[in-house]
Amino acid sequence: MSAAAAPVAETKWNRWLYWAGWVVSLWPVFVVGSSAHWKLTRNPGYLKMFDQIGWPYGILTLLACLQLGAIILFIIPRTSVLGAVILTGYLGGAIAAYARIQWAYPTVVPLSTSIIAWFGIWLREPRLRQLLPIRRGVLHP
Repeated sequence: MSAAAAPVAETKWNRWLYWAGWVVSLWPVFVVGSSAHWKLTRNPGYLKMFDQIGWPYGILTLLACLQLGAIILFIIPRTSVLGAVILTGYLGGAIAAYARIQWAYPTVVPLSTSIIAWFGIWLREPRLRQLLPIRRGVLHP
C-alpha cells in the first residue's frame, strides 16, 4: 500500500462510520419522538401508563417539550453531544420512575435508547472516538 492510498482508505472508513452513525442515531430519534407524540396527543394507552407511574397529566406537555428539545440538539451535529447528555439524563429519569414502581421490563427501553444514542454519536463523531477508543485485547495486555 502506498502512502497516498492510506489517507483515501481512512477517509472512506470515516465516511462509512459517519453515515452508519446517522443510521444508528435514527432509532433514538424515533423512540423519543414517538414518546413525545403520545404525550402531546394524550394517547389513551400512554395516559394509562402515566396513571400507573403516578405522575399528573399536567406535566405531559412539559415532558414532551423536553424530549423534543433534546432530540433537536441531538440531531444538530454541533450540539449532538449536548443533546445526548440531556437525552441520557431525561431517560435516566424514566428509568428511575419505572424503578420506583418496581417495573423491571420497561426500563429496557430508556436504557437501550441511551446506549444506542451514544453509539450513534460515537460512530459519527471522530473526536468522541478518540476520547473513548475501543481497543482490542482489553483482557489480554
